[in-house]
Amino acid sequence: MSRKNKKKYSPLTNRYLRWKVKYGHFLPILIGSVSLCLVFSFGLFIYWHLEGWNFVDSLYQVIITLSTVGFMEVHPLTPRARMLTSLLILMGVGNFAFLMGAFTQLLVEGHLQDLWGKRKMQKMINRLENHFIVCGHGRIGSVVTAELLKEGYPVVVVEQDEEIVHQLKMDGILCVHGDATSDQTLLAANLKRARTIITTLNKEAQNVYVTLTARQLMPKIEIVARAEHEDSIQKLQFAGADRVLTPYVIGGKRMAQVVLRPTVIDFLELALLEKELELQMEELIISPNSELVGKDLIQSQIRPRYNLIIVAIKKANGQMLFNPGPKTILDAGDTLIAIGSKENLEAIEEIL
Repeated sequence: MSRKNKKKYSPLTNRYLRWKVKYGHFLPILIGSVSLCLVFSFGLFIYWHLEGWNFVDSLYQVIITLSTVGFMEVHPLTPRARMLTSLLILMGVGNFAFLMGAFTQLLVEGHLQDLWGKRKMQKMINRLENHFIVCGHGRIGSVVTAELLKEGYPVVVVEQDEEIVHQLKMDGILCVHGDATSDQTLLAANLKRARTIITTLNKEAQNVYVTLTARQLMPKIEIVARAEHEDSIQKLQFAGADRVLTPYVIGGKRMAQVVLRPTVIDFLELALLEKELELQMEELIISPNSELVGKDLIQSQIRPRYNLIIVAIKKANGQMLFNPGPKTILDAGDTLIAIGSKENLEAIEEIL
């Protein structure tokens, strides 16, 4: 569009539009309240300044005039004061009618209830600790959210689409309505006390910006980012992402493995996805105070005591040991990849 065809607004109109964006449906209430204060000040000007009454009498006269209770005047009014008082009554009644209409509209349209619900949800979010923040509730983000909730972890979804936010509230999922690239939005999702932030936005530039913002606000938080292409992995890692995943590449490889190694894929799906079955695969982290520290796999008695199979060990330095031998020493900070029943996996946590 050329500069000639661009529509220009006056400074007053631009200011109103900014207020409309900032205060939303509560702008009429704000305007009516400011207008009522001006009308009240006008009444004080009539009786205190023009009529020369004292402040207390002027204040009382304004109150009984605007409230239309019908009391007698405090002092006799001059013809000029009677004309201005008539104008004051019209302005006051009109202002009260405007305020009542604006408040009624808030109640009828449910905006007041939305504000109350938003504050209640924000209090719940502020009480969370070690929760997951999922930025974007599209095709990828919705799956991530569902899986985390199924595992019993607290999740806060950051979404800009108002319809999706409404549906999340209806489903009882904690959410923040706003732009995930904004500092204020991430802080509203309680970023400073979160465990991990997962950005699954559709636009890759937004994922980069969310990663940069989150890393700047919380240098130690774990960041998992979505990339559209493998070429973008390095960019997101440079921005501060700990892990970068490309859903389309992962999906394509998964389809190929289903054709090439169907039995292996069936086993992994049973171990990782089918929570109704007895068999599960979990990662177990050895704490510094664990009785397993310094022992090898035979001495740990993990297999005979808990009937668990250790398929791999990720050492604290990042080294991955697959099919570890019986003499492999367990150290603090090691992560055990174990397969077994849910009951046994929960039982071993007592000695970790």
